[in-house]
Amino acid sequence: MLDRRHVPLSRLEAGQSGKVVEIQGGQGMINRLSALGIRPGKRVTKVSSMFMRGPVTIQVGNAQVAIGFGMAKRILVELG
Repeated sequence: MLDRRHVPLSRLEAGQSGKVVEIQGGQGMINRLSALGIRPGKRVTKVSSMFMRGPVTIQVGNAQVAIGFGMAKRILVELG
């Protein structure tokens, strides 16, 4: 269920964090993100993003990973 506090990861500002609540994609994308440690229930922090739809760098646990902007748009996080 989508509400005001659930926003795409791509919309976060650098330094903002939230808990992954949903991944809107196929099984292949879900498996790929899971291999990177990005799955529902995990806390992620946006580190940076490039101007004009470039890669988005996020902190997951002790690792930093870069994902595409399109992928980041499909990851819903709950702020707070």
